[in-house]
Amino acid sequence: MKKIAIAALGLMLAAGFATVASAAQKSVTGTLEDSFCYVTMGAHGPGHKKCAIGCAKKGIPVALVEKGTDKIYILMPKKSDTSLGSDVIGKMEGEVTVSGDAYEKGGVRYLTVQSVK
Repeated sequence: MKKIAIAALGLMLAAGFATVASAAQKSVTGTLEDSFCYVTMGAHGPGHKKCAIGCAKKGIPVALVEKGTDKIYILMPKKSDTSLGSDVIGKMEGEVTVSGDAYEKGGVRYLTVQSVK
């Protein structure tokens, strides 16, 4: 019985690691939005740029709204314990192409920022 429990735990851990390791390189073109104002108030566009930059600098997650779809990616830095760079924050409310590792968990899409153009 103990061996079955250990085997089951091993399978669950292996499945968890498989989920984490399933990142795919992806490039997404869209508009950079501050997620709070965009989601809660629908605020976006050139007139919202100053607010969006301020929110991003304060740590509000930056969302990339994919062009031509309703897909939203939450942007993350390349590595943990860092923040998004000025190359992202300075382009808030503008159309960009972000390339990086794409993840999806719990219905939320994430994209690490390896390059932004």
